[in-house]
Amino acid sequence: MTAAGAVAAAGAARGASGFGGPVSFGDVALALVLVAVALGVSRWRRVGLESDMAVATVRSFVQLLAIGYILDFVFRDHGAFTVVVLAVMVGTATLTSGGRAAGVPGARPIAAASIAVAAAGTLGVLLALRIIAVSPRVVIPLGSMIISSAMNTTSLVMSRLHHDLAFNRREVEARLALAQPARQAALPWQRVALRNGMLPTVDQTKVVGLVSLPGAMTGMILAGASPLAAIRLQLLVMYMLLGGNAFAALVSGELTLRRLFTADHQLIRTLRRTPL
Repeated sequence: MTAAGAVAAAGAARGASGFGGPVSFGDVALALVLVAVALGVSRWRRVGLESDMAVATVRSFVQLLAIGYILDFVFRDHGAFTVVVLAVMVGTATLTSGGRAAGVPGARPIAAASIAVAAAGTLGVLLALRIIAVSPRVVIPLGSMIISSAMNTTSLVMSRLHHDLAFNRREVEARLALAQPARQAALPWQRVALRNGMLPTVDQTKVVGLVSLPGAMTGMILAGASPLAAIRLQLLVMYMLLGGNAFAALVSGELTLRRLFTADHQLIRTLRRTPL
């Protein structure tokens, strides 16, 4: 069964969902009891997260409600907007990732290129091999997973490479003084940054099913799909994310390295002046 078939099967089985039917807004309102518990704990222990929790709760409701209406519109014979939806997701992820690596010159263009390559490359492979169908109902959810994961990987790679080159700049400059080109001089720290960016997804893949049931699998099971069908879809998602993160780490690592050295193979001035 293809991923599209698995999703369709889950949708067909939603009448037998683990919730006994569709989740109503009343059910969502009742779930706010748990938010109230979190607010109470924060206030009791003086953690100071009450306002953040309140904002997060309201924002999540508004954002998900909005995207729900948008997806409903796109799924109703407006598939041409699929690219627009994915582009907005890439743009939002770019702003977020670029903001996390503020010390890297051109962080947002680097993030945009890394996330876009990850999304286009991974979805392109899945579509070319006919693993998934050319359907908004399949491409948009899978694309959003790739984009979200690539965003985190890109942020980790950029931040770690910038930090390590600044912290170890004396050793880097010693390598440069021995006539090593910038790429060779920075290679050990670039490898560490790539590993740092990809390791969370690798670790998650190692323990999948043992520590927790991942989102795609859980969603299908709650929708009433067969656990075996849910497992096949989850395996596809995990392998997809490994590939997507590899794309993002490779592109962000290469582009970040170029922006942290001058054309004369010297560390940029701001990096040399970063306090140790």
